[in-house]
Amino acid sequence: MAAPAITKVSTTVAGLPALQGQSLGPSPWFRVTQADVNAYADVSRDRNPIHLDPTVAARSPFGRTVAHGYLTLSLIVPLMAEVLEVTDMATGMNYGLDRLRFPAPVPVGGHIRLRGEIVDTTPLEAGQQISVAVTIEVEGSAKPACVAKMLLRYYR
Repeated sequence: MAAPAITKVSTTVAGLPALQGQSLGPSPWFRVTQADVNAYADVSRDRNPIHLDPTVAARSPFGRTVAHGYLTLSLIVPLMAEVLEVTDMATGMNYGLDRLRFPAPVPVGGHIRLRGEIVDTTPLEAGQQISVAVTIEVEGSAKPACVAKMLLRYYR
């Protein structure tokens, strides 16, 4: 798989409003391993066999073990860091989701990447809130693994 040139958008907290409508990504591809899935199952206590047992998962609609949807969601954080940098923030946080869907599974051993768009910004005392439409693509899949409208807050 050829690595595309990654362009990271870099801005300040005050510069976020100027990025409304800005596309983000794609991020580099990230391989989701069985070790990742097992570690997530241990922490979350979600031990559904479609994530952990190849024999059981082979009989599922997916035909093999797949990543947890919420593991995929959690990977948005490091993938977003590959495409957006707010250089002067003192604190950044996930504020929430307005919409979240998991249209397709992430097969263990598969590769995912992030694309996004800054939909809007809202001023906050000492910061900005941005709404980002995020898509997690799965290599070789016509459907994305995850689509979400995220609310992120950045404070100076």
